[in-house]
Amino acid sequence: MFRDVVTSVETLRGIVGGEPSEVARRKELSALDAHARTFIARSPFLLLGTSSPDGRCDVSPKGDAPGFVRVLDDHHLVIPDRPGNKRLDGMRNILGNPHVGLIFLVPGNDFTLRVNGRAAITRDPAILDGLAAQGKVPLLAIGVEVEEVFLQCARSFRRGRLWDTASWPGVDALPSMPCILYDQTGGAMSLEALEARNAESLARLY
Repeated sequence: MFRDVVTSVETLRGIVGGEPSEVARRKELSALDAHARTFIARSPFLLLGTSSPDGRCDVSPKGDAPGFVRVLDDHHLVIPDRPGNKRLDGMRNILGNPHVGLIFLVPGNDFTLRVNGRAAITRDPAILDGLAAQGKVPLLAIGVEVEEVFLQCARSFRRGRLWDTASWPGVDALPSMPCILYDQTGGAMSLEALEARNAESLARLY
């Protein structure tokens, strides 16, 4: 399928050209500084990247009111596990391979915060109680021991015009999720049942 494949860092560097700038090298931190803490406190959304021991990858969205991710100290943060589809893809990966990557977003900001580290699944009441929302305490949380922290520049967001509302497609640009699921699951449930199921799940966010 793919030809002329790059197979070495040397070839990759030769194509891209040059080395990272001094700023690009030095921006990587080993702990959460004041700027990282502020970014996390303002972020209502993140992407959690995980991988199983055999290399099967997953990226899972996590979202809630800004500050839903709690920073415990300069090297540790926790992410509440809110109700979802129960596939547990990311958590199952973490059980076999604790290495994770996080990207935090703040609406309207073109740069993002990246955090890499090692994760564990916790059910410590002392931590979970502090992650309650809408009166609901999560059953579990993902704790991350921070190893790398750095900002990602705005180029991708500028190219994608993510926050430019004038570039957004209309709500009818895609079929509804129940319609897509009906096709993808071979009609395992009726479209009406899928629509009702979707409405019910969106009504139970906590």
